[in-house]
Amino acid sequence: MTVLFQLLFRFFSHMPLPVLHAAGWVVGWLSFLLSPRYRRRLMAHVRQAGFSRGVALASVGEAGKMAVETTRLWLGAPMKVGWEGASLIEAAMAHGSGVLFLTPHLGCFEITAQAVAQRFGDRMTTTVLFRPSRQPWLRDLVAHSRERPGLLTAPTTLAGVKQLIKALKTGQAVGLLPDQVPPAGQGVWAPYFGREAYTMTLSARLARTPGVQPVLIWGERLSWGRGFLVHVRAFPGLAEEGLSSDPQTAARQINQAMEMLVRESPAQYLWSYDRYKQPRQPESPDSGAKPQR
Repeated sequence: MTVLFQLLFRFFSHMPLPVLHAAGWVVGWLSFLLSPRYRRRLMAHVRQAGFSRGVALASVGEAGKMAVETTRLWLGAPMKVGWEGASLIEAAMAHGSGVLFLTPHLGCFEITAQAVAQRFGDRMTTTVLFRPSRQPWLRDLVAHSRERPGLLTAPTTLAGVKQLIKALKTGQAVGLLPDQVPPAGQGVWAPYFGREAYTMTLSARLARTPGVQPVLIWGERLSWGRGFLVHVRAFPGLAEEGLSSDPQTAARQINQAMEMLVRESPAQYLWSYDRYKQPRQPESPDSGAKPQR
């Protein structure tokens, strides 16, 4: 089965993006129709956030596209990427300090790191935080495919967090998804679309690193397989009040920033992600950062 999955992954990586997105749309709807649990969670999260049934149904196909396009992103040829707001990155780099890229599970979040590395990698290396897969074949595949010129990866371990901090302190960039549920002891409860969600404190800790410039970013999936458009946004209100030193207040600020991005294209948010789940216990003493207080 491992060999079969690897062959399928490599086969799809050579497909044109319109074909991949068409196949992904089918995969998304099959998952939605065949899994009552998946269906209930997706619909409940969309209602919780105050969006319409139309948004929920549109997000079904988008989630499938996200899953299938990954094959091309990791192993295939580069795809067409446009930019909107890239001057904000230039300004952050000109500041001379590290850049912290924050993006929710919105659109194609894989493309954002690749696009940043392709455009700015000769001047600034970006390190992205990721959780290693439990499947050995996929873990090895991800490790080799995500790293490329100007782009490094760091696992969700204590060593990985130290790698992120070092990168920022040396004027490099770091990317992570603040709406990912951290292990117990590494987050606080804060509102997310009107409901308490366990929210990582790592993103706020990194954002408060002296001199670091937090930047919001997300990759829009264009229709009919036309490629992607990377949107860059300033962190709202940061110039006026800054990021709070109180963990819960800072988590609320970051969640509000993620909500702002999601509202730009709610149909491309991964509503099936179990955002409101209880945090898991760390697997080992080195499974993540020490609790932030």
